[in-house]
This record gives sequence, structure tokens and C-alpha cells, in this order.
Amino acid sequence: MSRSDIRTLETELQELRQRVEKLEALLKATPAHGQDASVTSAAAPVKEEVTPEIVLAISAAVAAFLGKRAKIRQIRLSSQTAWAMQGRATVQASHGISFVRGSH
Repeated sequence: MSRSDIRTLETELQELRQRVEKLEALLKATPAHGQDASVTSAAAPVKEEVTPEIVLAISAAVAAFLGKRAKIRQIRLSSQTAWAMQGRATVQASHGISFVRGSH
């Protein structure tokens, strides 16, 4: 690296430090209870609900799979991530038990 590259990086680093200090000062100056509605809504968990359109789509998928209409009793939204579910499925599938007839 040349000296000019190092000086450029040092300058950028100093500018970034100054920006962080300004942001920290702004954050400290903002009262915790008087926050913006946009800030509090971003931090609050979003409550999702099952709309009638989603129920209709699930009902159609179940009917297509079973070949007849079925009554949907309950629909729950899962808070698990797809990665976590896939990981559990992989682990559970690896514990398969094979049965051999006539071995007992």
C-alpha cells in the first residue's frame, strides 16, 4: 500500500469516528419515553394475522391435496425460521430406525 492510500484510509476512518460520535450524542439526547412513533413501531414486534384470503388459499391447497373439501379447524403462524425448521427435519431424518423382519 502506498502512503497516499494509507492517508486516505486514515482520513476516512477519522470521518467515520466523527459520524459515530455525532450519532451517539444524538442518541443520548433523545429521551427514551419521547421517542418517535416510527422508532417505537420499528422496535415493536409486528402482530401478523391470518386474513380470509390466506384461509381460502390454504383451504384450496388442502382440497387439491386430499381430493375433497376439508374443514380447517386451526391455523397458527409459526415464529420459527425456515432454517431452524429445515435443520430440525434433517436431524430427525438422520435418526431413522430400520426394521428388519424376522430378526427377533
